[in-house]
Amino acid sequence: MSTCNMLKFPIMTMIISIVTILILSFPSSIAITKTNPHPFKKIYAFGDSFTDTGNTKSVSGPSGFTHGSDPPYGMTFFHHPTNRYSDGRLVIDFVAESLSLPYLPPYKYVKGNSPNGVNFAVAGSTAIDHEFFVKNNLTLDITLQSIRTQLQWFDKYLEENVGCKVKDVNCKVGDFHDALFWVGEIGANDYAYTIGSTSLLKKGAKYVVVQGFPMTGCLPLAMTLAAEDDRDNIGCVKSVNNQSYTHNLAILNLVKSLRRQFPKAIITYADYWTSYLTVMQSPTKFGIKETFKACCGMGGAPYNIDVFSFCGAPSTKACLNPSQYVNWDGVHLTEAMYKVVSNMFLKGSLMNPPFSFLLDQKLHRG
Repeated sequence: MSTCNMLKFPIMTMIISIVTILILSFPSSIAITKTNPHPFKKIYAFGDSFTDTGNTKSVSGPSGFTHGSDPPYGMTFFHHPTNRYSDGRLVIDFVAESLSLPYLPPYKYVKGNSPNGVNFAVAGSTAIDHEFFVKNNLTLDITLQSIRTQLQWFDKYLEENVGCKVKDVNCKVGDFHDALFWVGEIGANDYAYTIGSTSLLKKGAKYVVVQGFPMTGCLPLAMTLAAEDDRDNIGCVKSVNNQSYTHNLAILNLVKSLRRQFPKAIITYADYWTSYLTVMQSPTKFGIKETFKACCGMGGAPYNIDVFSFCGAPSTKACLNPSQYVNWDGVHLTEAMYKVVSNMFLKGSLMNPPFSFLLDQKLHRG
């Protein structure tokens, strides 16, 4: 995400979560062989900076996080900046790997038909409500990137490459049968707009993963801005976590409603909140030593955060071991944390219904 992102959780307006397509690894009961290949041939992803793989460059990114195209971003895996707001891969990258698919190309760099899917996610929305910044006398020129912008890109892509006209409400996209839709962090109303009434389910999407909000109150930026007496039992910002938790309840209700409206679709909920909480409660179990401090920053105590000069700016430095940190730059997570979360979603029990159920249904339906 970006500052705004983080604030919004890369595109989270204190409401984060967008339909992302989770498929990191298949359970042992589903062996991946030449006779039993991965069931999905492509991924269509939407969301904010937690999912954006390159649609947002430094010049167009959210205020504050204007150095996402500069080192040390990308240092861990790619060894150079890729316009991802992290030191390496994101959840959506691990999903692609698990399906033996190439990393999703960002929409802005796609020319013609992309056989393995497209990433429409773009940084810019905030995870923390704008009122939180106003309350703390911090004014940010937030660049709002609406999910509707992503859907306009999606419609344009379909029209140019599939022949599905935007105004043709009866148009069904055949290749959606083999596509996994991943909706990452966004607002509750945006979820309804994205998954339901507009492009996805009505155009034929059958397999959708809706990702909930993480514990945004545990992000270093939130910790830095909030009053010291605003803390919960694990040391995070109580008011912000309460907002995120409430948002997740709203998302769950929406998912239930969409399941009733589209009974033939498999819509699964990825519990980002619980995955984050699990790491915060037992970090060493996952190789994590630092749960609150940002890996990359200006060195401001106690969270390595300077709200006016974020990672990538002159004089900022990255830690030598980002794999031991939850947070990368004060708002976005490290590759290590994204990998842990992905494993919990795809190999663990933090998706409802389980990811294994979604895969079984796809394999049985063909």
